[in-house]
Amino acid sequence: MSKLSDQDIEKKLLQFPDWDYYDNAIHGEFEFENFKDCFSAMSRIAFECEALNHHPDWSNTYNILTISLSTHDANGVTNKDFKLAQAIEDIVEPDEE
Repeated sequence: MSKLSDQDIEKKLLQFPDWDYYDNAIHGEFEFENFKDCFSAMSRIAFECEALNHHPDWSNTYNILTISLSTHDANGVTNKDFKLAQAIEDIVEPDEE
């Protein structure tokens, strides 16, 4: 998978308003009601990561989940990162029906 240009990344980020691009990765931060909800989301995200064989740099402090996505093999951001970012978005902010 090839690394995206800065311009392509910025264009794709228009679809991800909760994400930023810096330090050669895309970054998202998500706040939950409590630690349990945060950890539950992390567990669901972990299954998506395994399915995509793509693993984030992430951490949580109580109810805040911080995620950085970069494709290490490409030394930068690729479409694979945006695919995982979309899966994460679907988990942490499901569409209201």
